[in-house]
Amino acid sequence: MAITRDEIVSILGPVDAQLIAELMGTGASAEEIREAWGWLHNDEALMGAGRPLPGTRVGRLIEMLEPDEDEA
Repeated sequence: MAITRDEIVSILGPVDAQLIAELMGTGASAEEIREAWGWLHNDEALMGAGRPLPGTRVGRLIEMLEPDEDEA
């Protein structure tokens, strides 16, 4: 089942329409977006908990969610 705009906003908070469209276009599930968000913000905790490294799709989502260096 395709992820909805509301699901994305509930996971990430307010984000721009372009990012929402890009995320929806990946075919990712809500769980995959949650996992990417978790890796982006808590990678050391997830590695310490013995979680396997993210797969290809989650890795791509992490890249999409990472702020540009210019914005950081």
